[in-house]
Amino acid sequence: MRAVLLRREKFIDGDGDLVELVLWQVWRSVTHPEGLRYRLAFVLAGTKTPAVLYDNHHPKGHHRHRDAAQSSYPFSGVDQLLADFLADGRGAKAERKGEEHERPD
Repeated sequence: MRAVLLRREKFIDGDGDLVELVLWQVWRSVTHPEGLRYRLAFVLAGTKTPAVLYDNHHPKGHHRHRDAAQSSYPFSGVDQLLADFLADGRGAKAERKGEEHERPD
């Protein structure tokens, strides 16, 4: 089975921040047991490095980057993945503005 593109979106939001969502259906394997490969990036306006990045490349598996920190991500489905990514993006925006924001676990 060849990889099938499920979603590809890249846009600049109302604050000038870049959001990119790329999800592929892939063959289920040891490296991708859910049959999914993804890269979700949120880049604050005026910067080049993602403030938030979620991906699941081998050998790390599901993980997220938030600024310089990297942590394992407890994948439970695409809907939750997107919700958590967008919440982290809102958190990055709030931090830029000096506001408090709760991060997803």
